[in-house]
Amino acid sequence: MATCPFGYSSSTGSVDTRSRAERASEWAPDREETFGSAHDDYAALRAENPFPWSAEYGGFWAATTYDDVTRITQDDETFITSVQNVVPHVPRSSRRPPLHFDPPEHTAYRTAIDPVLRRSVVREHETAFRASAERLVSEMLTAESPDAARDLAAPFAMDCFAAFLGVPATLTRHIREVGVRYSFAIQDMDNRVIAECSAELYRIAERVYADRLAAGADPARDLVASLDRAADDPDNHITEKTAIATIRQMIVAGMGAPQAALGSIVVHLSRDRELQDLLRAKPDEIPAAIEELLRLHAPYRVFARTARRDVAVHGRVVREGEPIALIFPSANRDASVFDDPDRFVLRRANNSHLAFGRGAHKCPAATMGRMELLVALQVLLERTESFEPAGDVVMMNWLEYGPRFAPIRLVPRSENAGR
Repeated sequence: MATCPFGYSSSTGSVDTRSRAERASEWAPDREETFGSAHDDYAALRAENPFPWSAEYGGFWAATTYDDVTRITQDDETFITSVQNVVPHVPRSSRRPPLHFDPPEHTAYRTAIDPVLRRSVVREHETAFRASAERLVSEMLTAESPDAARDLAAPFAMDCFAAFLGVPATLTRHIREVGVRYSFAIQDMDNRVIAECSAELYRIAERVYADRLAAGADPARDLVASLDRAADDPDNHITEKTAIATIRQMIVAGMGAPQAALGSIVVHLSRDRELQDLLRAKPDEIPAAIEELLRLHAPYRVFARTARRDVAVHGRVVREGEPIALIFPSANRDASVFDDPDRFVLRRANNSHLAFGRGAHKCPAATMGRMELLVALQVLLERTESFEPAGDVVMMNWLEYGPRFAPIRLVPRSENAGR
């Protein structure tokens, strides 16, 4: 590994120092993917041009290898999120913590958020998660044309986060309606609806904040109460306004990635009857299967870092202020790290996947995400004899990797017929 003159590791002996004006666009994200087609594109990039420049979305670099993604996400001194944290850049009137903040400012929010997302607290919500999954799968079993993304993944992700927030059923339904509408507006890049839903999500966050404090929630177990307690410390810059913004940001984050991951996993299983049968016969293997399915179907691919200075990555100079998209789904199938990377391997050795990110901004809700997937798959497998595709999968756009629509045909277990 050569040391480049810009102070960052390079995988080649020479460094490409061309300016933005001198570069030609080398890659553009496919806006009309089929299920799995992105991975063919990423494999070609890793083999031929693993750190390409794209003129799309105002211009950005794409980190496709495991090594580049992990290095960038763990170098907070060189690569920051406060300038541009996603590709394409989304204009905003103010930064929403914690995603738009860098350490050490970011650290204060994580100090308040992480403890209430520890395993012991998340497990207290398992009953509510299961009730949602049971209700949604029951509805799918009697629906004329059920859809794994629309009827399970999207509403389940929203129900789970609402349960975690501790909101009443009536508000949960409203959060689900607004959240699902917001999700589809993002996919359609409908700025008018995005703005409407974003404003409503902020109003919801204000209500949740007020309601949880009025209920005397425990700061050791409640997100709002923990943020409110942190706001009492004048050294960490958390205020009521930024705490509410954090709730709003986490509602969105708690919806998008779990929805995409669960949708992809159900599609995968619908195409693999042998794996379905194995997991029905041996449900203790579901957690291990989830880890491998997360590796294969990581949802994040538009999170970005912005270079604070000119720096060489993979033998190419990234200029100060240029964004780098972190293609986690590609990194998770890097053959230099994972043997036979496109194949499902139950209990894969050394499965250090990046589905939840890495570094300071690693997803704080990883434990909850795993529980959501576990509960949803347990219920789906328990309630069905089998399930299979019932039509073409329509993928989300570039913003996340996962199905937008996934028609599915379910055969109920005989003991569940008529339930």
